[in-house]
Amino acid sequence: MVGIGARRGVPVSEVLELIRRVLAESGRCPSAVTALATVAAKAAEPGLVGAASVLGVPVRVYEAAALAAVAVPGPASAAALAAVGTPSVAEAAALLAAGDGAQLLVPKRASASATCAVAHGAAPAGDRP
Repeated sequence: MVGIGARRGVPVSEVLELIRRVLAESGRCPSAVTALATVAAKAAEPGLVGAASVLGVPVRVYEAAALAAVAVPGPASAAALAAVGTPSVAEAAALLAAGDGAQLLVPKRASASATCAVAHGAAPAGDRP
C-alpha cells in the first residue's frame, strides 16, 4: 500500500516520480500498487487523483483523527499537523490502508511537494475505506 501526503498544487508528475522511486527502494514495481492512501483533506487534490488515475488505482482516504492514532516511526510533521490535523500522512495512511499486521517497507520519503511511504499487511486491506 502506498501512502501519500502532498502540498496543494503538487504536480501529477512529481507524485508519480516519488512513487516510482520509493517503490524501487522497496523492490516493488508500479503494477504492485493497489491504491493510494491519504488524508481526507487531500481526497480531491488533482496531483494525487491524477497519479491514481495514471496508475489505475483508487484513492483511499482517512480522517485526520484516524491517521493521528497510528503509531509511526518517523518524526511528527508540524507542517502536516497544521495543514491537515495529523502529524503523519504518508506513513500513517500506508499502514492503515495495508490492514492487519501492517509493517512499513519504506518509511516516509519526500520530494519538493509530496511525501510517500510503502507498507504491507499480513492480510489484504480489502474494502477498507
